[in-house]
Amino acid sequence: MAELIEIHPKDPQSRLVRQAADIIREGGLAAFPTDSAYALGGHLGDAGLLERIRRIRGVDDRHHFTLMCRDLSEIAIYARVDNAQYRLLKATTPGPYTFILEGTRELPRRVLHPKRKTIGLRVPDHRLVLALLDELDQPLLTSTLLLPGDEKPLSDAEQIDLRLGKLLDLIIDCGPCGAQATTVVNLVGGAPELVRAGRGSLAPFALE
Repeated sequence: MAELIEIHPKDPQSRLVRQAADIIREGGLAAFPTDSAYALGGHLGDAGLLERIRRIRGVDDRHHFTLMCRDLSEIAIYARVDNAQYRLLKATTPGPYTFILEGTRELPRRVLHPKRKTIGLRVPDHRLVLALLDELDQPLLTSTLLLPGDEKPLSDAEQIDLRLGKLLDLIIDCGPCGAQATTVVNLVGGAPELVRAGRGSLAPFALE
């Protein structure tokens, strides 16, 4: 059964953030709010985490997972970023965007797209998530909490507990959360390519 932890959205309590981080470090699968919608996530190095998320999401190994990072310098460790890509990232992070980029050797092969060797990366604009990332001192491997058959991601901690409590180890409640996924932009291969329109504006990428 999932442990439900209530954390203040604007002033996350350090003790509770540490408690949540400890569960994740021990291999726990967490549901937590972001600046777009709830996400599923856990420890990057946990080999079993991917399959747990795939089963809940109902996706196969071609699904792009997202590495949630604290800042641009952390993204540069895990993805190959040229000057043009960096300028776009700098202009739009932190925020509700996921960028598809080519992964580096710092990433386990199992988290990359099996053919393209790419991964989603993003820097969220959410105090709780940033506090959690600081406490973990490494990125979170995540996926939007959108269940098979649902049109929108889950956005309420109690509803998540009701539907997924037996499949998760941690649910973080920070009050109301959005129910719109991030905007996903592919930056591999030149001009930005829209993969999914979501909460983030398309204007910075001249895609509107």
